[in-house]
Amino acid sequence: MTAETDPQLLHLVIGGELRHLDAPVFRDLSKIEFVGAYGSYDEAKKAWKARAQATVDNAHMRFFILHAHRMIDPRGDA
Repeated sequence: MTAETDPQLLHLVIGGELRHLDAPVFRDLSKIEFVGAYGSYDEAKKAWKARAQATVDNAHMRFFILHAHRMIDPRGDA
């Protein structure tokens, strides 16, 4: 497959500081970091890994890959 025919599976990478380490509840929603939007899981994982490694000194910082393509279903919006 070429880049034009590869399926685009939208993934978002976000993160921020958690209130507690045992639950994905952000300390301050106004400080959520949007790392980026990516057309494949592999691209998103590279961005997630780079950002997570850059914040390794803060134990409460967490970054997540959101599978946005699973949330967007135009057929189900009717």
